[in-house]
Amino acid sequence: MKYCSLLAQRTLFRNTLRFEKPTFIPRYKITMSTHNTTGTSQSFSNANTGSKPADPYHQHNDDNEGISLKQKVEDLYKFIENIKFGMMTTRQDDTGLLVSRCMALAAKENGVDLIFHTNTETGKTDELVSDPHVNMGFIRSSTGEWASISGTASIETDRERVKKYYSSQLKAWVGDLGDGIHDGGPNDPRIAIIKVNAKTATYALNSGSAVSRGLEVAKGVVTGQTASTNKLRELHEHELEQYRSTCRTE
Repeated sequence: MKYCSLLAQRTLFRNTLRFEKPTFIPRYKITMSTHNTTGTSQSFSNANTGSKPADPYHQHNDDNEGISLKQKVEDLYKFIENIKFGMMTTRQDDTGLLVSRCMALAAKENGVDLIFHTNTETGKTDELVSDPHVNMGFIRSSTGEWASISGTASIETDRERVKKYYSSQLKAWVGDLGDGIHDGGPNDPRIAIIKVNAKTATYALNSGSAVSRGLEVAKGVVTGQTASTNKLRELHEHELEQYRSTCRTE
């Protein structure tokens, strides 16, 4: 009888553990949005840190206060122009999936908008006609510095605009078909430009030296204090429009 009673107690204890509720349940919030195909946006949280910041990295590396709009924009585009190659992300019309491909920066306009060359007969032009929203991502792998620009893209085939940014190197990519028209020259109708009208931007540049950043990380590992290694900056739509307007009047 004692053995049966002990077995029953163990079974009850295990069942209690099995059905015990977790101390914290991930919470979801659904709100209406006009920027996706489902009409809703979702946010996710899996922690309750009370009054303490749940993302201390952002707080410790934020560099948006006390810096002029001019410097924020110029630092961003200096970084992009030095990198030159970035990943353009578009959305496929038939599947809804995101696709990225490497693009070489040809120029910038109005201080903030990006210019790229394209062959009009490629998949990305179909995707841009279906959904002009794009993202351009740039990274310097040696330092981990990066930039992300979101905006809307337009395909421009006006020959004067194409000639303005034309490079003879384009012939190596589109080829000469030998018909006197599709020759890879500035009048080749396949050659166009993609203009990305920047809406928002986020980027991170290293702060301090490599040694100081290494010490920050080492200190963080030992003490649990979040490392301050980057200058994390954001540019909102109204800021980019303000800077764009300034450039247009100059």
